[in-house]
Amino acid sequence: MHLSESTWTDADAVETDLALLPVGSTEQHGPHAPLGTDALTAEAVAEAGADAYDGEVVVAPAIPVGVAEEHRHFAGTLWVGEDTFRDYVRETIGSLAHHGWDRVVVVNGHGGNVAPLREVCARVTRHDDAYAVPFTWFDAVALDGDWTGHPDAPPVDLAEIAMGHGGPVETALVRAVAPDLIREERLDDAAAGAADAWGEWVAGANLAYDSAEFSDNGAVGDPRGGTAELGAWLRDRSAEKVATLLDRVAARDCSRPDDG
Repeated sequence: MHLSESTWTDADAVETDLALLPVGSTEQHGPHAPLGTDALTAEAVAEAGADAYDGEVVVAPAIPVGVAEEHRHFAGTLWVGEDTFRDYVRETIGSLAHHGWDRVVVVNGHGGNVAPLREVCARVTRHDDAYAVPFTWFDAVALDGDWTGHPDAPPVDLAEIAMGHGGPVETALVRAVAPDLIREERLDDAAAGAADAWGEWVAGANLAYDSAEFSDNGAVGDPRGGTAELGAWLRDRSAEKVATLLDRVAARDCSRPDDG
């Protein structure tokens, strides 16, 4: 059940303690993909995961602005600081828990949110009346697995597909769930101006803090390989993982060790 599409009486009738909270970002994804890519993909994965789960789960509205100051040089990018982001996520989880949905999987679609989400979900679990765990869909999908001969093998060799930023992976998922939002006529220019990899690495350290330091147009990776067919596979694979995670979260003993 998606809260945005439900009445309060619908919500009151739901018998579950499980919720999915999509979290994304509003930031540049090259000249070809929408600013809302990360929130859009997080919500699509959450909804597909709810459909794949054999049981009831509440899907909350997506949080659309995250920790994304690294993209501030590109128009339309919005961001908040980590403290603000953590507080917002924590209080949203608290709202869900108030209604009895106190086992929450945070479905994340933005790399800059990963570290603060891990911290805030731990804080919620340790100190609040809820259990929360973060799930980042592009980390969860096994892009380097051996799919040889597997009946559900992806439509391309995943060893040749890097995550990037506005690259083939994100472009593929947007093409699958909201194809009209990809500017197909800009894909060649996006590929021409894209960086080969994220950051400027020396001795294991990334010298660059902002994407404009290494990418002319904000993209990282060639988006032209991100087909809708690949996107549908990524969505379905992510949904399977969300469903598996919900099973484990539903069955988990959420009592905490005695601090005393």
